[in-house]
Amino acid sequence: MKNYRAYMLSLLAILFIVFSNSYALYSKTAGIRHALPSYSGRYAPNEDSLYIVENYEKHEYQISMRDGVKLFTAVYAPKDKSKKYPIILFRTPYCVCPYGEDKYNTRLSSSMLFVREKFIFVFQDVRGRFMSEGEFVNMRPHNDNKKSNSDIDESTDTYDTIDWLIKNIKNNNGKAGMWGISYPGFYTAAGIIDAHPALVAASPQAPIADWFWDDFHHHGAFFLPHSFGFFAVFGMPRPKPTKQWGKWFEYPTPDGYRFFLEELGPLKNVNEKFYHDSVAFWNEAVEHPNYDEFWQEMNILPHLKNIKPAVMTVGGWFDAEDLYGPLKIYREIEKNSSGAYNVLVMGPWNHGGWARSDGSSMGNVFFGDTPPPSLFYRENIEFPFFNYFLKGKGNLDLPEAYVFETGTNKWRKFDTWPPENIVQKSLYFHANGKLSFDMPSKTTNGYDEFISDPAKPVPFTEAIATGMTREYMTDDQRFASRRPDVLVYQTDVLEENLTLAGSIMANLKVSITGTGADWVVKLIDVYPDDHPGFKHNPQKIKMGGYQQMVRSEVIRGRFRNSYEKPEPFIPNKVTDVSFELQDVLHTFKKGHRIMVQVQSTWFPLVDRNPQKYVDNIFKANEDDFIKSTHRVYRSKKEHSFLRVGVIE
Repeated sequence: MKNYRAYMLSLLAILFIVFSNSYALYSKTAGIRHALPSYSGRYAPNEDSLYIVENYEKHEYQISMRDGVKLFTAVYAPKDKSKKYPIILFRTPYCVCPYGEDKYNTRLSSSMLFVREKFIFVFQDVRGRFMSEGEFVNMRPHNDNKKSNSDIDESTDTYDTIDWLIKNIKNNNGKAGMWGISYPGFYTAAGIIDAHPALVAASPQAPIADWFWDDFHHHGAFFLPHSFGFFAVFGMPRPKPTKQWGKWFEYPTPDGYRFFLEELGPLKNVNEKFYHDSVAFWNEAVEHPNYDEFWQEMNILPHLKNIKPAVMTVGGWFDAEDLYGPLKIYREIEKNSSGAYNVLVMGPWNHGGWARSDGSSMGNVFFGDTPPPSLFYRENIEFPFFNYFLKGKGNLDLPEAYVFETGTNKWRKFDTWPPENIVQKSLYFHANGKLSFDMPSKTTNGYDEFISDPAKPVPFTEAIATGMTREYMTDDQRFASRRPDVLVYQTDVLEENLTLAGSIMANLKVSITGTGADWVVKLIDVYPDDHPGFKHNPQKIKMGGYQQMVRSEVIRGRFRNSYEKPEPFIPNKVTDVSFELQDVLHTFKKGHRIMVQVQSTWFPLVDRNPQKYVDNIFKANEDDFIKSTHRVYRSKKEHSFLRVGVIE
């Protein structure tokens, strides 16, 4: 009986450890889910967990950087010591939990292919976060002029970490790779600058590049719900190393539209009502509403020169957080690192969707499942890339750009990105809501107008949510097109497929009766009225007439001429407003229509513009918010249009 009882207690203890470690990943905050995405693959989670525990041993280290600061690092190494293995490094501000050498992370990579192939997986809390020493600095600026060991940045911390690992972790083969999604994607991009010679392959995935266009700013417009939670965690002080997360902001209502409009009101109320001057990063953002040195120093793009490791940058066409980053990082390396192995992968994903879902659908839109796009990526793109450069296995045959074409829902290979065979054309706005590649012929002034009211802003989604719903990037836009403060232009029914590729530029001619305004432009695929539902749709979802958003963007109008030196509009004066909507690869199929929507509010995705020019919108008063009549011009003399690339 004693032996049986002891056996049962041992079995329960083992089950508890496995369950605890498996549960740890799923019970963490959204930030950890960004850093360590769940995996939908061929192996069940309990089988994955058991395999990791049986085949890997975990050790924890405090690795000294050149200035003496120690960074907490967890190493999972194969138990089989008969071979040498490459290192894959993941640096994160989202914690390398669970802590303790007897507690295992059940997701060592984006795919179990890596785990079963056997690598040495390394996870590190970046400087100043969780169990690492030092001071945390958001998007720590890169220092090109280091003169002493006290001159550190994320590049030096990566270099010092890899140097220590190569010299101290047994059975490594002398090669290291690096990857990360979102903020860890930024750390990956930073790590390839002045890289350690052992770092031979890196994959920045959904990387942050510049916070005036990524995450909580888009062309200077402030993205409200995404930022509100982020600032509450990353802006709080951390006086000493800790295993605990900060306190996430708790919304008093699930209705974000009502919360931000009525309970918060102008942004000047954030401290008085909620933060109470406890969030340093919020206070810094408030004092830097323009693209000044504070934000410019965080921009990593100018430093991506002479890159030596092979780089595969990954992004999602429907990434509501970091679409700018992957496209710009790829282009910057291509421009300033001649001869570098530098490839781009863009798929039909939301933020990190390639690692946490099968990618077959997003919201109501279906992208195919034979095979699912994420599984194809993990097995045919990501795994071969690292296996080739770190282990010398396989024959790597990746194109310059491996890009998923939405609409037709197929992967395409290109020798350059954007493709060389695109023709630049213009889609012009016309009277009666028409959209055409023909320029307006009438010379008389023509315009469409609407009243923009900050007290009744256009919602960005029909969903009831406090945060930024990732599905909004493919949402049906009929709810918006029916509003009087949204202008709608659409083509006739297409008689043949039309494929747009590369960047989209909005070129608006506008006037307003006020002195300030935001401008939102949305490119939309309008399905035929008889379009059948997709197999994953609930019965209540009808795809006939669906207005699928393909690309959208906003600019804070004060930055139309300079992001550093904002300026008001002159009331009633026709003014140019031009801005980039980012890249696409989308086919508008025969029988569909192309639609463009133009509006001035997009709430609460974007904070409200007072529409009366003030020096700092973060400090605007309630009585600064006024109605304004906005006009968009569409005559031969004063015409508004989208500049697009067409594959012919």
